[in-house]
Amino acid sequence: MSAPAPAGTVVAGFGRESLVRADGGELLSAAARSRDVQPVCGDRVMLSGVAGGRAVIEAIDPRRNVFSRASRHRTKVLAANVTQVVVLVACEPSFSDELMCRLLGAAELAGLPALIALNKTDLAERRDDALRALEPFRGLGYPVVELVGKRDAQPLLPYLHHHRSLLAGQSGMGKSTLVKTLVPEAEVRIGEISRFLDSGRQSTTASRLYLVDAASEIVDTPGVSEFGLAGLGARAIAQCFREFGAHAARCRFQDCRHLSEPDCAVREATLSGAVHPRRLALYQRILQQEFGGAEAR
Repeated sequence: MSAPAPAGTVVAGFGRESLVRADGGELLSAAARSRDVQPVCGDRVMLSGVAGGRAVIEAIDPRRNVFSRASRHRTKVLAANVTQVVVLVACEPSFSDELMCRLLGAAELAGLPALIALNKTDLAERRDDALRALEPFRGLGYPVVELVGKRDAQPLLPYLHHHRSLLAGQSGMGKSTLVKTLVPEAEVRIGEISRFLDSGRQSTTASRLYLVDAASEIVDTPGVSEFGLAGLGARAIAQCFREFGAHAARCRFQDCRHLSEPDCAVREATLSGAVHPRRLALYQRILQQEFGGAEAR
């Protein structure tokens, strides 16, 4: 009986070049066999030619899910096979609740649970304002975990246990510092990626998979200032807002965009408090930005 083919998990991927953690624990610099094979962080891959720290990626296992962002001209897969999304915000600088909506919406579309981590809560004078801004999200069932990432990530650890968590957020929220607290050897690992791929520049602009402990992994994604949802129609954008569903079924028009159509049950729900007005405003803003409003279908 022949031995099983070697396999591993992509730690960081850059087109056809990847850093792979083989199932035996060895880190390998791996090149895809063909242009049809384009691994991303989190992929399970089949390997051949393993020797001298290098290998060839022959195939990618079917993905359970992908977490992506999309502009009008390009879709970028940030990671595959994650089990939850952690959106990082901070008491300072101020965060964009629109960007939060986009990240949480992408999690909804991927069928992934999500939570919000509020960093820098030692800034007491800013904490209350930040928590007020997060109230519409907490009220929808998104857990809000408070922490001071530069010295103590303990409040977040129970939420990471038995998960491969994708960590996402806008630039300046302290994500790099939090990753170093969660994974003290993170800088060493970044250096490994640079050496394996001979490109320090590339290693800072792609997702990276880290082991937090034996039962927890995180995917560190590059900080963003925008997160596109292009390619989705109005109905899909509305599905990013988990509270809209029950009300949308009662709109007069099946293709209601919840903008100015008559007898829109979603807009009416803001009057009773069943839908937070800020959430509706954010949905309408995203729709206008992505599709110019009237063009959305």
